[in-house]
Amino acid sequence: MALWFVFAMMTAVAVFAVLWPLGRSVKAQRDGSEAAVYKDQLAEVDRDAAIGLIGPSEASAAKVEIGRRLLASAEAERTTPTTTRRGLRRLVALTALVGLPLLAVAIYLPLGSPTLPDEPLVARAKAPASSQPLDNLVAQVEAHLEKNPTDGRGWTVLAPVLAKTGRFEDAARAYRNAITYAGETADRRADLGEVLTSAAGGVVTADAKTEFERAVALNQDEAKARYFLGLAAEQDGRPKDAATIWRAMLEKAPADAPWRPMLQTELARVDGTAKQPALPEGAAAAVQNMSEADRAAMIQGMVAKLAARLKQNGDDVDGWLRLVRAYMVLGDTDRAKSAQTEARQAVADKPDRLKQLNDGLKGLGLDG
Repeated sequence: MALWFVFAMMTAVAVFAVLWPLGRSVKAQRDGSEAAVYKDQLAEVDRDAAIGLIGPSEASAAKVEIGRRLLASAEAERTTPTTTRRGLRRLVALTALVGLPLLAVAIYLPLGSPTLPDEPLVARAKAPASSQPLDNLVAQVEAHLEKNPTDGRGWTVLAPVLAKTGRFEDAARAYRNAITYAGETADRRADLGEVLTSAAGGVVTADAKTEFERAVALNQDEAKARYFLGLAAEQDGRPKDAATIWRAMLEKAPADAPWRPMLQTELARVDGTAKQPALPEGAAAAVQNMSEADRAAMIQGMVAKLAARLKQNGDDVDGWLRLVRAYMVLGDTDRAKSAQTEARQAVADKPDRLKQLNDGLKGLGLDG
């Protein structure tokens, strides 16, 4: 209601500004007309003659001339069609009185939102975190850290979010600041090494390897750091050393460790003992008497059928995970990565399934 009141007052002021000059009296206009000037001149001639500035003959001649001009001016004013001017003023006044409010309403209604309450920027910034986009929350934390660069807790909160959104270089800087201002831990060193590896496209760089070694020095059982140290060994051309590291991890890992299945697959791959993908019950019985070549061909055919089905129905997250796992077991890394990309594209518009897919890919040793 207050909004409409303000609009009404603004309209009234605008209309008054237009009507004020139009409503001035005709007398006021005449008072400032040419005739009034001539009358002043006659009075001035009389004053000059009275004090002797001009002679009687000059005064008489001047008064005759001014009188002639005064009569001509009065005649011109009488012959001017004032009715037309008055009609024009009324038309302009009516337009201002009615037209301006109607024009304002006609423009505002389709473009404005008269029933929507205002929401200042401060109120939006204080909205619950669950209702704000992730980018807004990140921007708020970054703005806070610009003013408070030694807030170790803030850097600790920001770093994993940056990593998840793919801002690996910024995440690495955040992890370094978290270590500096919140203290060094094995987890933070391992996380820093992971984002350095991700920034390098999955290659364990020398800097990343150093972080993993520091993490293990702080905690011998830091699983993430030990896994990546094994991956670094494999990338350096030392698959046996990688197998040794991963085998030692499996021996000490709890039976319910979430990364155990992934590590078993990786170990089988570098050991050369990878098993064939699991077959359905009926198919498992059918391949008992097949030759090795026929069995491999059958498995390849089943994987191809699964891939074709997923191209038709990309919502099957479990199917995508089986396909990626099958390619990894078969040693076809390129197809595994391609299937991973296709899977994410297929469920990109379904946040719940995308999260389920990313969690599953993490379990397979792929980035989530």
